Parts: sequence; structure tokens; C-alpha cells
Amino acid sequence: MTSTLPGPDGRPRCRWCAAAPEFLAYHDTEWGFPVADDTRLFEKLCLESFQSGLSWRTILAKRENFRRAFAGFDIGAVADFGPADVERLLHDPGIVRHRGKIEAVINNARRARELVREAGSLAAHVWRFEPAAADLAAPQTASTSPASVALSKDLKRRGWAFVGPTTVFAFMQAMGLVNDHAEGCAIRPAAARARQRFSRPAAAPAPAPARSRR
Repeated sequence: MTSTLPGPDGRPRCRWCAAAPEFLAYHDTEWGFPVADDTRLFEKLCLESFQSGLSWRTILAKRENFRRAFAGFDIGAVADFGPADVERLLHDPGIVRHRGKIEAVINNARRARELVREAGSLAAHVWRFEPAAADLAAPQTASTSPASVALSKDLKRRGWAFVGPTTVFAFMQAMGLVNDHAEGCAIRPAAARARQRFSRPAAAPAPAPARSRR
């Protein structure tokens, strides 16, 4: 089985994007292209968490509903959600009404807010886990990688939920930490060029030690 299929314009693309018509634009313009915006990163990680056990088509079809329900995935706003918001979301037919996943998003927003205070941005921390070029050539399973395992362990240690290695690997693919467009996919070179032009976000400098007063 080849890793690509011809798209509507005849150009080869990753096989997975032929599964549904709405996948094409997502594949061609978003998936695998690098992201440095904290709100977009948080959204992508949350949506991948909601996708666990479901199809990506279901999540993509509900993405605008998720954005509306979760305040545009603004980290500070979601971090301030309380029990009443959980109940509101559990009665929202436009999203996936799974209590554990809803509560995980709120918890993860609070953990993300802590991480922003520490590292300067969520992006600066996540991009620390970009695999080296040599590691990208190493054998990987279809659903995890050494980098996704490392980032998953780091986030879990910090108290994040629903961030297993498979979920994190899908997140890394979606936000361009890796370029997993198949060899021969017509979009792979564009994603590679975007990664070459991309400025990796720098972590905030460590605060200077306080001077003692004499």
C-alpha cells in the first residue's frame, strides 16, 4: 500500500486526508505547519485529547463549537472555569460531553498558566521537545515517538491530564513539531519550508538572584 493517494487536483497527498472531504483543507493548510501561538497550541492539544477514542472527523466537525464553548481556548479564561462551567459544558450538544475530558481541559489550562509563568510561553516549552534531525530518521511506531513519550511524561509530571504519548504524538504532528507528511505528499515540501522559516520561541530567561541587603 502506498503512503499517498491523488487528491482532487491530481497531486499526491497523505492517505489519511482522503478519508473525508473536510480533511483536505486541514491537511493542506494546517497539519504539520509550525505553530508558536499559545492559544492555538492549547486548542490543538485539547482537541487531540477529546479525539481519544473517537474519530478526528468528529472533532474537526465540532471545532467551532469547541471554540465557542471553551472561550476560544484562551488559557486564562478556561483556567478560571468552575463547576458551573463543567455542568454547562456537559449539557452542550455541540461538543463531546465527556466529564473527564472537560475537566481535563480546565485542569490543563491551569497547568498551562503555571507553565507560562515559568517558561514565558507554552510554545517555548513545547518546542524544547522538537526532535533532532537524526532522531527523525530513527524507527518510530505509527502512534508514538521518543519525543512524544518525553513530552507526555513532562506534562504528566506537571499535573496535566489526558496527555498520553499517543495523544501528544498526534499533537506534535498537528502543530508542526515534526513534519510527518508522507514522502511524496505534495504538501510535505511546503511544510518543510515553513519549518525552515519558523523562528523557534525562546524560553524566558531565569530571574536574576536577589541581592542580599547589608
